[in-house]
Amino acid sequence: MKIQRREFITLLGGAAAWPLPARAQQGGPTRRVGVLMNVAADDPELQNRLAPFLQGLQEAGWAVGRNVRIDYRWAAGDPGRIRQFAAELVALAPDVILANGGSTVGPLQQVSGTVPIVFVGVTDAVGSGFIESLARPGGYATGFTLFEYGIAGKWLELLKQIAPSVTRAAVLRDAGITSGGGQLGALQGAAHSFGVELNPVGVRDAGEIERGIAAIARSPNAGLVVTSSSFANYHRELIVTLAGRHRLPAVYASRMFVTSGGLISYAPNPYDVNRLAAGYVNRILRGEKPADLPVQNPTKYETVLNMKTARALGLDVPATVLVRADEVIE
Repeated sequence: MKIQRREFITLLGGAAAWPLPARAQQGGPTRRVGVLMNVAADDPELQNRLAPFLQGLQEAGWAVGRNVRIDYRWAAGDPGRIRQFAAELVALAPDVILANGGSTVGPLQQVSGTVPIVFVGVTDAVGSGFIESLARPGGYATGFTLFEYGIAGKWLELLKQIAPSVTRAAVLRDAGITSGGGQLGALQGAAHSFGVELNPVGVRDAGEIERGIAAIARSPNAGLVVTSSSFANYHRELIVTLAGRHRLPAVYASRMFVTSGGLISYAPNPYDVNRLAAGYVNRILRGEKPADLPVQNPTKYETVLNMKTARALGLDVPATVLVRADEVIE
């Protein structure tokens, strides 16, 4: 699902044109929802992802400006700003907070252990200590995981299918997050079966991204795997540009890289999960407790392929890849 900027702004603040069911619940106090995003406010991809969330609230009867207020904070990938905005949102005493990405959940829980949180885009909620278990999260946080580590093998499978000559691949990961090690471990477990030698590259700033990609590009038959992290998402334009400049076949853990010019991705549909998150926020606003709402794993994954990038890299995309692609960008 994609939405134009003008339409997004309408969803963000307008309610006059919403259908009668959305306007029917005007009685009672206005409820307050916080939204903590780990990206910049002008990031069009994340605006697109927020749209299903806002539409889901609308369909559940919550009208912005009438019976619900939404307070946004956009951290632009800055850990300091995430901590600052987490404190600001909690100080507003919201009824529930939507937390986008694992980098936002921890700071929110550090500020307050009692504000309900619905998270999306979190890779390892249990390992990160955000919840006790998927079935019984406990505490005040629940939500939707990004994926299970096992799909890392699919990234290597795709990379070898679309670029069979690849025998060595750099793995870009954020070494500062729990899921960075988990994703790397899953990739290492699958690497031998695909005949690929992995070169882990921990990145914490743009300079490390540039040096890591340049280093692997000096090797013959090289490729790139970009694991999931808020850091990588924020720097996706740089990563995609460098992969193209060094003519590296690359597979990504999010479709946003492919829509930005990357080669191929395998990941859950991000729009579906944000609509589901609206359902959890609605249930909490109506009195249910996060501890009683199980954390859900994705049930459907999609492959997105950028054919323009494939042609630029001189790749002959096999029919097996074209058939499995859910979306092909020409």
